[in-house]
Amino acid sequence: MAFRRAPCVHLGVFLQLNMRSTLTSTGCPQPNFRPFHGIVRPLLSLNPFATDPNDKDEQSKSFTRKKRLQVFQSNLPLQSRYQVSISVCSLEREKKLKQGREGKRTIGSVGSWEETVRKAEKLVEEAMKDNDASHDAAHVWRVRDLALSLAREEQGLSLPSSNSNTMQIVELAALLHDIGDYKYLRDPSEEKIVENFLDEEGIEESTKMKILRIIKGMGFKDELAGSANNDLPPEFGVVQDADRLDAIGAIGIARCFTFGGSRNRVLHDPNIQPRSDLSKEKYMKKDEQTTVNHFHEKLLQLKSLMKTKAGQKRAERRHKFMEEFLVEFYEEWDGRA
Repeated sequence: MAFRRAPCVHLGVFLQLNMRSTLTSTGCPQPNFRPFHGIVRPLLSLNPFATDPNDKDEQSKSFTRKKRLQVFQSNLPLQSRYQVSISVCSLEREKKLKQGREGKRTIGSVGSWEETVRKAEKLVEEAMKDNDASHDAAHVWRVRDLALSLAREEQGLSLPSSNSNTMQIVELAALLHDIGDYKYLRDPSEEKIVENFLDEEGIEESTKMKILRIIKGMGFKDELAGSANNDLPPEFGVVQDADRLDAIGAIGIARCFTFGGSRNRVLHDPNIQPRSDLSKEKYMKKDEQTTVNHFHEKLLQLKSLMKTKAGQKRAERRHKFMEEFLVEFYEEWDGRA
């Protein structure tokens, strides 16, 4: 179906006029004024191969989704363009998550998959509400998004066909992976929260055991102990890689200092050297260690420990960013910068 440019332009002018009545004294839209989801959604859903019949130039006649949005945004004030961009990102993320979940198939005998995910999200928010920002619900949402993204890239390689419940296992394991984390354990009974949840949701036994094995094998401390990964399901790699990607790069740096601050840990002490012979016991003890040493003891090791090709590729950029940060940090610490 051909797509005409005129409605897009007229719609942009209408919204610009309409926005003027909703601006605050600072010139920004009211926080609750969000008309763009309803407008951007149909723009994204139009035929991607449509043409612009008004364009005389054959080379630019193709009117892609990107062009439509550019024309639409060009008729809006700056603040509105920003909100349109947010809507695009949000809707694209929503679409990817739905693709990852493969519709509303049932993973267990109780309720739909979508319902199980919603309950898992609520469980995450409740169980992690008292954690510091290095291991909060936002961390879990990022890991979930990364894991599903990595899984889509790995389909046809090390992961089973998308016709299986692979994506569901990945999503649920990513959502539940930090509940009962030993660093935040307040009561021994919390170690059973995830298993109890899976039982309540009627998750079949084989799927439940896959999810539990993934979560149990996620930790860096287990790799230090030389725990074998032979018994781990193929979905394990993408979930662990996603968690480790969130531990490195810009986000990883922010999380590292957030956690160190929450434990009142020394920022940096040149007299305390990073430990090079770490065992599981020493790593968990963390006596007399600094936040910066954590980069050398763990974070800079994670790139070489990625299990998937997609994870390895993404880790390169994040690893390089950390190295550059540390060079700058030491120069500033010593007064050389």
